[in-house]
Amino acid sequence: MDFEQFLSSEVNALRDKNLDWKVRTLEGSSVPRARVSGKDVIMLCSNNYLGLSNHPELKEAAIKAIQTHGAGSGSVRVIAGTQDLHLKLEKTIARFKHTPAALYFQTGFAANQGAIPCLTGEGDLLISDELNHGSIIDGVRLSKAERAIFKHKNMEDLERVLKEAKAKNHRNVFVITDGVFSMDGDIAPLDKIEKIAHEYGAVIYVDDAHGDGVLGEHGRGIVSHFKLEGKIEMEMGTFSKGFGVVGGYVAGSQALYDYLQNKARSFLLSGSAPPATVAACTASLELLESDGSLVAKLWENTKYFKGQLAAMGFDTGESETPITPIMLGESKLAQDFASKLFEEGVFALPIVFPMVAQGKARIRTMVTAAHSRQDLDDALSAIEKVGKKLGVGKK
Repeated sequence: MDFEQFLSSEVNALRDKNLDWKVRTLEGSSVPRARVSGKDVIMLCSNNYLGLSNHPELKEAAIKAIQTHGAGSGSVRVIAGTQDLHLKLEKTIARFKHTPAALYFQTGFAANQGAIPCLTGEGDLLISDELNHGSIIDGVRLSKAERAIFKHKNMEDLERVLKEAKAKNHRNVFVITDGVFSMDGDIAPLDKIEKIAHEYGAVIYVDDAHGDGVLGEHGRGIVSHFKLEGKIEMEMGTFSKGFGVVGGYVAGSQALYDYLQNKARSFLLSGSAPPATVAACTASLELLESDGSLVAKLWENTKYFKGQLAAMGFDTGESETPITPIMLGESKLAQDFASKLFEEGVFALPIVFPMVAQGKARIRTMVTAAHSRQDLDDALSAIEKVGKKLGVGKK
């Protein structure tokens, strides 16, 4: 078998098991009523929680930045690619997150890929929640530190691992967790993690990708949500979800900033984010600092949508956030459900193995602050109709 045949056979194997991604094309802005692959649909699978990706203030900031700073920086940050816009953004992140400093990366994935391996090494121990995001898992795999897993959100198991580690005299022990888990929409018990981890002398790294713009005062995230500001050593997050743009960051002490700026390879060896992106990121934070109404609207829509799904008899799992799965079990059922929803004018994706465990396939829906009540009611009507066709929901 030649290489092309090998690739084709692997893809065909995925298709046979209903595990392949059937990618559709967004033709325009990410808005509640969007154009996708030639069809007008209600968007229910975007992470654009606050609707900021199409906000006039962000677009204006991006256009102005192109006019004053060009289309790109022409370099990596540490050579000639740090513009005043990058420094302004980092100061704004730190102010928003109530930390001394914050380093901006090109993406959230790049933040985890860069920070985790360079902060940890031989003699250290990394303790990770079993359901952490793939970018955390890959960052951990790049580290030379010893690794351990604790059961999802299980504080007794976390303490067990920390107790076992105490006798080994590690240089540093790290507890790493998502803030909001992206497949189920549940929230890490960060208050309990903080208490247990610090009792055993461990430091905490929290990935707040799906908490930014969603949890806490004015959308400041999970640390704000649990009132732990000043107690969590490292907060990682992204601008590609609640903040409506793209990019990642790690917030913490000035020493952390200086260390990552000199050691994180994804930061050191990638071209810096373009001026338009950086300026739009800054505008998103400034908007949230001055106005918390979008976050309140997001939660109003979330509670309504979840309540209606429950009344229809759908299982939404352990969700506590705008990430609301419709649990279906089998991959083919999830694929069929998504296809029929699209025919009914609703765009929501099936999530199947290996993104979730076998037998845990689901449609993952996400509402935003930009959805109107009519948008939600029309989407719910389509979900109920498809559910009846496929024998899912209230009998």
